Amino acid sequence: MLPDPGAFVVVGTPRLSSRTGEAWEFTKISTVDSEIASQPDARPARQSPQPSGTARPRIRVGVIFGGQSAEHDVSLMSAASVLKAIDHSRFEVVPLAISKAGKWLTETQSASLLASGSALASPEIGSGHPENDEYPIAPSGAHATGFDVPSERMRGVDVVFPVLHGPYGEDGTVQGLLELAGIAYVGSGVLGSALGMDKVKMKEVLAYHGLPVVEWRSFRRWQWREERERVVADSEVFGYPCFVKPANLGSSIGVSKAHDRAELVAALAEAFSHDEKAIVEPAIDAREIEVSVIGNHHPRASIAGEIVPSNEFYDYAAKYLDGKSELHIPADLSATDAAEVRHLAVRAFLALECAGLARADFFLDRQTGKWFVNELNTMPGFTSISMYPKLWEASGVLYQDLISELIDLAISRWKERHQTFA
Repeated sequence: MLPDPGAFVVVGTPRLSSRTGEAWEFTKISTVDSEIASQPDARPARQSPQPSGTARPRIRVGVIFGGQSAEHDVSLMSAASVLKAIDHSRFEVVPLAISKAGKWLTETQSASLLASGSALASPEIGSGHPENDEYPIAPSGAHATGFDVPSERMRGVDVVFPVLHGPYGEDGTVQGLLELAGIAYVGSGVLGSALGMDKVKMKEVLAYHGLPVVEWRSFRRWQWREERERVVADSEVFGYPCFVKPANLGSSIGVSKAHDRAELVAALAEAFSHDEKAIVEPAIDAREIEVSVIGNHHPRASIAGEIVPSNEFYDYAAKYLDGKSELHIPADLSATDAAEVRHLAVRAFLALECAGLARADFFLDRQTGKWFVNELNTMPGFTSISMYPKLWEASGVLYQDLISELIDLAISRWKERHQTFA
């Protein structure tokens, strides 16, 4: 059974400037008492200074980035921001890149990739002598059932921060690898990551738990290949306009808004070029509201923010290229709506078995005032100007402290899951 969905703490209602961090009013909106604030998931207090001459050994953090998905470049930007902002007095960072071809790069190559900011797509990156290249994690054989970790530097890593977006990183695959390797990692586990990636299964689980979601239809690539007319006809039950999306991708890559049958056919073809499964939803006249969530068993929700896209919808160009979309933090919501959306964010986080972090995206119907959960992103964009950290900054949690807390949560979760009981 899920924990009481009302058991959460909402932090950071600004009364003055979010830039100065002064005069913050922290408000608890909960159906339980203040005991939650003292739970392990609550924001940890700063470490007490060590006595003179007794330096605490730094925690070694492997930051994985890049990957094979279409969001490779977004991952590079996120990782660069994390490596720049992380508290180097507490953490020693080991950069671990994956090329677009899926090759794990050495630490030196990983650092070069970050410095250049360009995708290394060739499967032959390295010295030219594979036996001399030290890969952080590698299969133990062509048909291996397990993995070995040959690098001494990787063996000494205490925790991994997988700053990977999209398939082959955010979908439970890398999380499963790290489980097999016995390494703690930031973010959701295999199940939570997989549910957060697959928009169809996510909606099914959210609907099962009584959370409001927009209607949808889903189709497989084989159906598009063999039963195209039926797929188009079934998609038209919502009328126009409608949205077509790859089921397993983020950053609005492959997402289209169709206004007629010709655009619908093109949109479905585009979605299936990115994924084996596509989802179709009606377009509703709604505001786009986002909430950041952090924690394990007792997650906290940030204040809400609103996105006003520069294009007809918040597509890849509006997110990353034209710089014209507006982010309103905090969102202009009534006190009731602000409390409700944060409550829904935590309920969704728990329903999907998330851990560590997620950004919950919502629609607020302009006509009915009804909330809909659009999706949860279990490893959202993590640059210093991305919505997830910006919402926490406006809630009183600075970017560096946010990174530290996520690493602490990862270690805490790993220790709990590996406890032995008499």
